[in-house]
Amino acid sequence: MGLNTNTVRVDSGSGNHHPETPTVSISVSPETMEQPELHDVRLPPEKTTFQKLRHKLSEIFFPDDPLHKFKNQTIFNKILFTLHFVFPIFQWAPNYNFTLLRSDVVSGLTIASLAIPQGISYAKLANLPPVIGLYSSFVPPLIYAVLGSSKHLVVGPVSIASLVMGTMLNDAVSFSLHPVLYLRLAFTATFFAGLFQASLGLLRLGFVIDFLSKATLVGFMAGAAVIVSLQQLKGLLGIVNFTSKMQIIPVLSSVVEQRDEWSWHTIVLGFSFLACLLTTRQIGMRKPKLFWVSAAAPLASVILSTILLALFESNFPNIATIGQLNKGLNPPSSNMLYFHGEFLAVAVKTGAVTGLLSLTEGIAVGRTFAALKKYQVDGNKEMIAIGLMNMAGSCSSCYVTTGSFSRSAVNENAGGQTTMSNIVMALTVLVTLLFLMPLFKYTPDLILAAIIVTAVIGLIDYQSAFRLWKVDKLDFLACLSSFLGVLFVSVPVGLAIAVGISVFKILLHVTRPNTGVLGNIPGTQIFQDLDRYREAQRVPSFVILGIEAPIYFANSTYLQERILRWLREEEDRIAANDGSTLKCVVIDMTAVTAIDTSGLAMLNELRKMLENRSLQLVLANPTGSVMEKMHRSNSLDLFGSNGLYLNVSEAVTDIKLSWKTKA
Repeated sequence: MGLNTNTVRVDSGSGNHHPETPTVSISVSPETMEQPELHDVRLPPEKTTFQKLRHKLSEIFFPDDPLHKFKNQTIFNKILFTLHFVFPIFQWAPNYNFTLLRSDVVSGLTIASLAIPQGISYAKLANLPPVIGLYSSFVPPLIYAVLGSSKHLVVGPVSIASLVMGTMLNDAVSFSLHPVLYLRLAFTATFFAGLFQASLGLLRLGFVIDFLSKATLVGFMAGAAVIVSLQQLKGLLGIVNFTSKMQIIPVLSSVVEQRDEWSWHTIVLGFSFLACLLTTRQIGMRKPKLFWVSAAAPLASVILSTILLALFESNFPNIATIGQLNKGLNPPSSNMLYFHGEFLAVAVKTGAVTGLLSLTEGIAVGRTFAALKKYQVDGNKEMIAIGLMNMAGSCSSCYVTTGSFSRSAVNENAGGQTTMSNIVMALTVLVTLLFLMPLFKYTPDLILAAIIVTAVIGLIDYQSAFRLWKVDKLDFLACLSSFLGVLFVSVPVGLAIAVGISVFKILLHVTRPNTGVLGNIPGTQIFQDLDRYREAQRVPSFVILGIEAPIYFANSTYLQERILRWLREEEDRIAANDGSTLKCVVIDMTAVTAIDTSGLAMLNELRKMLENRSLQLVLANPTGSVMEKMHRSNSLDLFGSNGLYLNVSEAVTDIKLSWKTKA
């Protein structure tokens, strides 16, 4: 602390936080006392209301300045950049070569071997016909290849969105009793999911998905993975009459109650394939070079189990199979969209929830691989691309799709270089749709159940949950609430509970911001919290407080009460230790980035209360926005020239010298 002093004496004292915390006693000889150099606390440059609004909106919606490439460019370059901006495929297509094609073909065929069985399995998870899963692995990847900005993201059906859609729609309409209506609602929900996603991107409202925090998603996905895995006991045990509910108690009860339907043929074959798939998954995780083992295992299992059932059908009479699937391209489904009627609200709500979840997963996966490969992904363009592919998919017999972590990981490991791998995968699915559909007639349901369990078990991230417990207990509470809500209530309610806790956490930080008493670190002009820095020393006759948040209507009353409490505690400490009389309160405003009218009223009221107690209130380092609000409300005149300082050090120095001068 630069105090321009000749002698400094440290007296022992005791405080509420650290009894051993010393106080700094300063004496300045009159002949050497000089006015220290002070810096003006300036107002920000004058701006019109329109300029402020434009700047604020720019910071909210365009923090990345997406049009910076267009500055000072020719008309031709602007047109070229526009094409690159709208259709990212034009960025890499001109430089595409045979080497890249060879890598993308290999990776495309590899992910197709995973996408085909997963597509069929996830459609089953959404209570949709298996062929819908293959349709959803054909059209959306083609659209994303043109519009997507991620080089490694592979799109298609995913487990979480499939589960949520199946749960929410089945609560309103039974897929077994009303299959056509259920299918219409699925396509309609997909349309609204895409509309919601594209709108977020076009309006640059991507911050909405930030409300699904990491902690929320960890618990939600773990709970969903457990429920999904337990639901697959129907296929693994050979149960026919199984509950359609998605809570842990009804599911386990159904397993026990229907034990007379268990088929030992199904159990032996199902758990054998499940063990093999889990083993290959571990091999792929522990030895990345052998990624192809885990990638090819699902398709290999489908082929092997289908051959076994086809050759020995008479020996496995109780094993359920997929049955006959029709060949052909995606039939149009735009005429099936449900835009009026009593179930429209269900479709809209399902679309919004599945759209938000799938968007969060897709962008998270895209950013993960972009960071790994050191390139950037435009989140808003990704929202538009995912939204448009879902809107188009809803018109071509597809349901909600997004970026898949497992397929994207396989794509990256297989050497995928561009979104051409999505095109290769889609063409492979096309061949399957046109020529290979009859081969799935004998594919057993148990293998689909095993594939689903293997895929979703990776969503149980217990290590992240443990880290949440160590780092942030409130985040862990959000994680646990999400997990238990999904298990015991429902998937949407579990998600809503977790989001509610996350919002509560935000409100808690806003309404109850951190405050603390600051002290000077000897030999410096630095003031820090006495709780954090034991060497920090109190300045006699001063109480220096730091506020670490904007001052709004939601926290102004709390801050006033907390500041008065700090003063009371400081006065008690002084009385107990016969210290110097308290004369001045300095509030460090460095972290107060904004203030509203309630905050200004609180400061003015606090100033009056302190004046009545013969205490001076001083503000140190108020930010530009705070200064402007104070100026417009005439609060600056009330504080006067000796009520505002550029930093705490100048405030303490100048006020201390003014006391010496008066003495």
